[in-house]
Amino acid sequence: MKSELINEIRSVGLALAVISSLVQPAYAQKQPQEIPSVEDKEHYSTSAAQLLAQKGNTSVAKITGIKVNTTAKGIEVILETPNIDALNPVNKSQSSNFIVEIPNTVLSLGKQNSFNQKNPVAGITNVSVTQTNANTVQLTVTGEKGVPIAELFDGDEGLIFELAPVASATTSIQQNQTVVKISEVKFNKTNNGLEIILATPEGDKLQVASKKDGNTFIVDIPSAQLTLPNGDTVSQKQPIPGVSDITISNFNSNTIRVTVTGTDNTPTVELFDSNDGLIFGVTSTASTPQPETPTNQSENQTQPEETTASETPIELIVTGEKNSGYFIPEATTAAKINVPLRDIPASVQVIPKEIIQDRQVIRLNELADNVSGVRPQETYGGLASQGYFIRGFSTGFETLRDGVKDFGFLSPRDVANVERVEFLKGPASVLYGSATSPGGVVNTITKKPLEDPFYQLNGTIGNNDFYRGTIDFSGPLLENKSALYRLNAAYENAKSFRDFVENESTFIAPMITVKAGERTNLTFGYEYQKYDYTFERGFPSNNKVVFDLPINRFLGEPNLNRGELKSNNFTYTLESEFGDNNNWKFRQVFNVIDVSGNTRGVQPRRVNADERTVLRAYRNVDEDQNNLTFQNEISGKFKTGSIAHNVLVGLELSNYRYVYDFLSGSIGDLDIFNPVYGAPVPTNLSRSNEEYGGDNIAVYFQNLVELTPQIKLLAGGRFDNVDSFYRDVETGTVYDETSDSKFSPRVGLVYQPTDSTSIYASWTNSFNPQIFGKTRNNEPFKPETAEQFEVGIKQEFLNKRLSATLAYFDITKQNVLTTDPEDDNFSIQTGEQKSRGFELDVVGEVLPGWKIIGTYAYTDANVTKDNDLQDNRLVGVPYNSASLWTTYEFQKGNLQGFGLGIGLVYAGEREASLPNNLKIPSFVRTDASVFYKRDNWRAAINFKNLLDTKYYESQGFFIVPAAPLTVLGTVSFDF
Repeated sequence: MKSELINEIRSVGLALAVISSLVQPAYAQKQPQEIPSVEDKEHYSTSAAQLLAQKGNTSVAKITGIKVNTTAKGIEVILETPNIDALNPVNKSQSSNFIVEIPNTVLSLGKQNSFNQKNPVAGITNVSVTQTNANTVQLTVTGEKGVPIAELFDGDEGLIFELAPVASATTSIQQNQTVVKISEVKFNKTNNGLEIILATPEGDKLQVASKKDGNTFIVDIPSAQLTLPNGDTVSQKQPIPGVSDITISNFNSNTIRVTVTGTDNTPTVELFDSNDGLIFGVTSTASTPQPETPTNQSENQTQPEETTASETPIELIVTGEKNSGYFIPEATTAAKINVPLRDIPASVQVIPKEIIQDRQVIRLNELADNVSGVRPQETYGGLASQGYFIRGFSTGFETLRDGVKDFGFLSPRDVANVERVEFLKGPASVLYGSATSPGGVVNTITKKPLEDPFYQLNGTIGNNDFYRGTIDFSGPLLENKSALYRLNAAYENAKSFRDFVENESTFIAPMITVKAGERTNLTFGYEYQKYDYTFERGFPSNNKVVFDLPINRFLGEPNLNRGELKSNNFTYTLESEFGDNNNWKFRQVFNVIDVSGNTRGVQPRRVNADERTVLRAYRNVDEDQNNLTFQNEISGKFKTGSIAHNVLVGLELSNYRYVYDFLSGSIGDLDIFNPVYGAPVPTNLSRSNEEYGGDNIAVYFQNLVELTPQIKLLAGGRFDNVDSFYRDVETGTVYDETSDSKFSPRVGLVYQPTDSTSIYASWTNSFNPQIFGKTRNNEPFKPETAEQFEVGIKQEFLNKRLSATLAYFDITKQNVLTTDPEDDNFSIQTGEQKSRGFELDVVGEVLPGWKIIGTYAYTDANVTKDNDLQDNRLVGVPYNSASLWTTYEFQKGNLQGFGLGIGLVYAGEREASLPNNLKIPSFVRTDASVFYKRDNWRAAINFKNLLDTKYYESQGFFIVPAAPLTVLGTVSFDF
């Protein structure tokens, strides 16, 4: 693709962004009042009519405010409280009234001690909140034609009940959905009772409404019908102790009814969302003998009120999709669509902001500790950017940011606006095009605007004069919530355990989302970061004597080493849903990243033969890096007979350019054991002013096919055309110019014998153009290629609170450059590198309050074909590595909110460079944390490298000492 086309794209994209930013806010004010959604609240349920069971908490909570807002379904009732964890609502609905009692709770509304609102929306006649006794609050919502359908959420303000009137909910479903057919009903015995499975691939479209009649628990499922081979009714008598009958039948032509009748009282019923359909877990609540009343008790003494069978609370607890903190069940990086990770035939690990907070992560590279087969790669002179070794291969500092490629060699990146980081292992050209590393790709997902006001202040101090402050503000810009904002900002100033090393960073990231229609959103995001730091490369990698140096030793020149970089990142995103049931989505992204600055100073080249002095070089570089990306994608769902499809097609245009003006020369040697600084800048400097980059146009497609509820096929491919160049800026001499076309396919299969087990296999490919150098016959090189075979199993435990992924992979990288045996001034493409191994990742919540993330990897990564480096190991990759991070937070009692964390990281010996001549020693590092959360604030102390272990990391050419014991204290406030 020619540069003129790229210029046109840039002009059109910028014009579109400017016009949209001017037009949309004005347009948004003309929109009808938008309905608040609950997408940004912690979602305890996905289908309706559920409430949490009473847990016996004896502390008294206060409800300080009550709000009633209209929503798309009906209303939401917000019970404001600073202590949401203490509220344990119990459902006692009857007749047309949705009734919730909240024990151990009092109203604190000032002069008014009750709340009442009549006819908030059509179909709901009254909302009231009253104090029924000294320590119980009751919420009552009266429906016009039946009990309103309810959902319960945790929000920033307190408990949120979203309620839909029966009439409007049913009408909406009938208008927008076809009838879902249930072709099979299964009964499975469990440790707690019985599981009822209503098998359907369209379970996510179903809503449920529950009520109670005596000892019978009744669930109605609108817009659904049984289509069983032996009739339209299924029943079982006395399936488990305490349950006398279970019946599933067609209640009418549009509704399925499930009835569960207890022998003595109402059974407990839990609802789980699953890809297999709706799953109801039934637990017996058979009555137990009550102790006899003592005969000597005073006749006048007040007797405790006895709960009769008819008064037993109804409990329908939706737990199948709840967030377990560290475990994130869905991610977009692997397929660019929102699907459960268990449906993806690849190893994907997601590090959420909870881990970033608990570990007090300052640099994104630290997250490599929590992903198997990933090691951190030291950055450009200590820059706060992202570099990793994944499955044996260096990423070359290439990453993704919200799905857009970021050639991050020069890009400083802050954690302040990071929502989560997704690691997709294995070649990723099928969706993201050319890549330096076939080992995998890392996608950083940023925080997005919230509909409800959220404000957070965070401050951190630590040893080595570390100071850092952040803010995170979000909420609506307009009263009708048609425009939302989010503002993240951070300032950091710190010294280092390394002599003469310091850094200062300023970061700001505003983002605005505008509702351009009922199903259309426009988002404008901007990130600015200015990073000033001491440019310092560490130790040379040619002699083990460097391990005898103190880790604070500085081998540059204190008055010469410096770096200043500025990053500007602008993103425009359009997302619009359309089609039946809004099953189709159009997404458009325009992104510009520009990074520029100067790095200068003295860096070591090698330890001299005397093993006491180091040869050094002076450098002074002006650099500029520019990425431009324009993506257009359509995704959607449809069926062909019984086979379900989830498809994606896309078009991407992109441009990358990196230009540098490099001055260099020799400078005086330095005694590494007794350094004397003060060498002057050399006067005889050589200059290299060069530029390289490329234009890219690509089309890609993908189909996630559900052949049966247990078997899923993922297939896709991407065709890229890349025009690359490498030239001298000053003279205009073109060193190399290539045009490469490449198709990158992927095929994977998933078999799910149960709803908690996925077995998968996949084959995928990648490529990377070679733009530096030519053959001795003056011919351009072909792209490097790589393919991977992977098999694995994903298993969920403990009611899907804990997830484990075990994978075996085999990656072969070909067309690697190696020395031409006929002329060592040139190269030929006969080289090959291989990496294979096993990986295990475990993440989730073992018990309430006990979270864990653990990893193990065995990686055998070698040069398998080369004229000089045959059988050398790849740089920075240990055979064995493992890690564990776990926290426990007390859930009740006097220690409620108090928590402890402990972590271990192990990495075996690694090669420091190619060719292999020095091994970096293995290490075990220990981390720890102590934290306390209460109401709207959190305080924590983190100990990194608690035992002060001496260890090192690899940059590829340099060895960098890691930090000794580091203590960070953090306080954050939400308001």
